[in-house]
This record gives sequence, structure tokens and C-alpha cells, in this order.
Amino acid sequence: MAGAFAVGRGTAHAGPDGAATAGDVRQAAYAFRGAHQAGIVTPAQDRLHFAAFDVLTDDREELVSLLQRWTLASEQMTAGEPAGDGAVGGDVRLPPDDTGEALDLPASGLTVTFGFGPSLFRDADGRDRFAIADRQPEALRDLPHFPGDVLDPARSGGDLCVQACADDPQVAVHAIRNLARIGFGTVAVRWSQLGFGRTSTTSTSQSTPRNLFGFKDGTANVKAEESAALDEHVWVGSGDDPRADWLAGGSYLVARRINMTIEVWDRQPLGDQEMFVGRTKGAGAPLSGGEEHTAPDFDMPGSNDQPVIPVDAHVRVVHPGQHGGVRMLRRGYNFVDGSDALGGLDAGLFFIAYVRDPATHFVPVQLAMSKSDALVEYLKFTGSALFAVPPGVGPGEHVGQALFT
Repeated sequence: MAGAFAVGRGTAHAGPDGAATAGDVRQAAYAFRGAHQAGIVTPAQDRLHFAAFDVLTDDREELVSLLQRWTLASEQMTAGEPAGDGAVGGDVRLPPDDTGEALDLPASGLTVTFGFGPSLFRDADGRDRFAIADRQPEALRDLPHFPGDVLDPARSGGDLCVQACADDPQVAVHAIRNLARIGFGTVAVRWSQLGFGRTSTTSTSQSTPRNLFGFKDGTANVKAEESAALDEHVWVGSGDDPRADWLAGGSYLVARRINMTIEVWDRQPLGDQEMFVGRTKGAGAPLSGGEEHTAPDFDMPGSNDQPVIPVDAHVRVVHPGQHGGVRMLRRGYNFVDGSDALGGLDAGLFFIAYVRDPATHFVPVQLAMSKSDALVEYLKFTGSALFAVPPGVGPGEHVGQALFT
């Protein structure tokens, strides 16, 4: 995990619970270069701007040039500096390199993480535009259509993705805005998503946050300090796929836009809400007893000859014990995108998970959830995408360089 916790331009200080205090997190800066890309095991920041791009060119060298320019700009911005030659002080007759909205703002823990979608290797017409189809990972295939999916094609897929996370929303938006500007003519934004209030913890120093249903989310998440679990469940191994050796040390990013029927959920009795989730709403403890991190007892009997944790409770359906022990590193965010045509909140969870192999670590869990989870009645899956996230960027390299050499 070299580079994942490298800090410059000041270090965030810990509060009573070990997490960085609100006044200090904006001074944190994470190194862009390292063994793994930042923004995966980095302590989850509070804000997200995620964008998927379509590549407009068929020119391999033009794509590589863009990745080089994106690498340089990302290294500058994650250090708290403007992109290119900056927003001010240049030739007044020309547009500045940087848009300027992050001037005077610190790095705010900004991380920029890149991924490559299946369509980068072969487009919808089967074309190998960049002579990389023979290096497409076997696991990098479009996710299946799950029961209950109502996917919007305009919110799904993409040739490339960029995940920008920060503890200041303006810093995260600035990063995506400037990368999109740099890519003008070579790429176009396919879809994007703003997020707030992280819905998972990626470090033992962080407390468990809550989703918009009001429940703690991500209690059993893989943490940065669990190096063995990261190797088993998150990082792609050197022998996982011989044709995709360039991905060793990287991961797969699953993105799912999940709308919550907030108003319907809010009318459910507290007891029913807790039965659907399988945990108490306050402490987040399993209904079988204990505290948040107590292992659920799925065999404990309840009333009417039924287990105290219902068979369709979320915590039971998605528990690693039901899926051969596989785990994910979740890094999702809440979102509210205004109101829908009926005046209800267009809100929910932008689910992000990093896994070693989506076919074994995500698809079976999502299938079980779609078929058996009581929570699905209050969810609508409207966007879906999968990306291969290359390993970290070494000195003098650009992101994804091993794929193109």
C-alpha cells in the first residue's frame, strides 16, 4: 500500500475518535503516485464527483497523450496546486489553464482515481480502436442485468472513469471540471454523479456513517489496515489473468446508482425498518444482540418459530458467510439530485465497490440481494458500470502506462 497514506502540505490531526477533525481534514494531501492509486484505501473523504467518459478519437497516441496530461494535472491538483500553468498570471489574451474556483483552497484530501471500461477495449461495434483488445481482462465484462434493474443507458457504462474525492465539494468538482476541459475533443462526459456524506469507512480511524435510510452503512467493510484482506479481496494478483498482467496491483470498480423511495420508507414503523435491515437503527447492532461489530447470530430463534434476524434481512442476505467469505471494499456516497416529477426526492446511494474479481466478489451478492433482500422493495437501480482500475503510477509514468506498452 505504498503511497496510499503519503501526506504533504500539512497533515490532518486526529480527534478523540482517531479521525481527522473537521478543521484539519482540508489540510490533508495524499500523494498521487504510489504502488496503488489513491482514492481506494485512502480514508474516505466526505465529498465525491464521479464522471464517466466516452473516448471520441480512434487515435491511440491521442488517447495516450490525454492520459499523460491527466496524470500531470491530477498530480498538481492533489497537491493543492492549480492545473497546468494556473488560473492567473498568464497571457490575458488566452484562456487560463486552470478554471480558478479552487484558488486559495487547500488540497482538502483530494484523490483522483482512474478506471478503464470494457468498451475501451472493444466498442459497441466490436472495434479494437486502440489495439488493446487482446489485453482486456477476462473479468472486465459488462455487468449482467440483475432482477429489478431499471437502468438508464445515459447513466451507465463508459470508456473511462474518474473518481474525485475530497473533503471540500468545490475541490472535487474543480478536479473533474478541469480534467474534462483538458480532454475536450478527445473525450466527452457520458454521465457524472455528485455525492456527499460517505456511506462507508475505509480506515479503522473512521466511525461508521449513515445512509439516507438513517442506518449505519458499511459496518463490515474491508479496511486499509487489513492488508491480508486487501490482497485477498481487493487487489488483482499477478497471476490472476495472464493476458492482463498490466492490471496486477489494481482492482475493479463497480458503480451502481441506487435510488431510494425515501418517502415510502419514511412511513414504515421503526420495528419494520429494523427487521428489513437486520440491525438496530441507533447503535447498528445486529438484532441478535451485542454492539455494532458483534457478529450476527443467524441461528438465534425469535418469535413464531422464525429467526430473530429474518431470512430476508439485508444483513443476512449480503453477509460474507452466505457467499463463501468474499468481501468488498465499499466507497459509496449519498446523493440528492433534486426532486422527481411527483415532488419526491431524487435521492439514494451511489454505490462504489472495489473488488479483486467482480464475477466472484460482486455478482453473486447482487443476485442474492435482487432476489431475496427485503430492502429491494425500497430501492431502484438506475445506473450501472464496471471499470478496471490500474495499479498506482510510478515516477515518470502516466496512469495506465503498462496497458499501452
